[in-house]
Amino acid sequence: MRVYQRSAALVLLTAVPFTLVGCGLIGGEKKPAEQPGRAPAEEALAKSRERVQAYLDAMAAKDVTAGRSQLCAVLHDSFDEAATGPNGDFADHFKVAQTEITDIRPGPLGQEVSTVVSVTVGKREADRPLLFTVTRDGLDWCISGERPGGHSPAPAPTP
Repeated sequence: MRVYQRSAALVLLTAVPFTLVGCGLIGGEKKPAEQPGRAPAEEALAKSRERVQAYLDAMAAKDVTAGRSQLCAVLHDSFDEAATGPNGDFADHFKVAQTEITDIRPGPLGQEVSTVVSVTVGKREADRPLLFTVTRDGLDWCISGERPGGHSPAPAPTP
């Protein structure tokens, strides 16, 4: 009986380190950039800029499908209802004359991308600040929010 208990204990003690390695508790530690759900700041900045610029380009081209593809899936239904309406980003009665991304910074819900959109309606032109929120959704990035306003550009660092 004692031989059986010692054999079981020996098997258990040799198996535990392999189990812990498999779970990542011993060795196998990952760098933050390799962990799922954590992206380096540079990637977040680049993807946020890319998504918002694609949306702004779609607005200027009145390409509703391209604009919709930049949004997170949860926004698709409300976008479909409002995009070409009288106050929608893709309404026919105004023209997007110019767009500019003025600031990108981390926010409480994701990357916050401040923009200025110059629109013309007839002979009138107006600049409208818009603040987009860009988040990671699974393996990809998407626009999860848009509202009037934005941040002032961050001051340039002094040497």
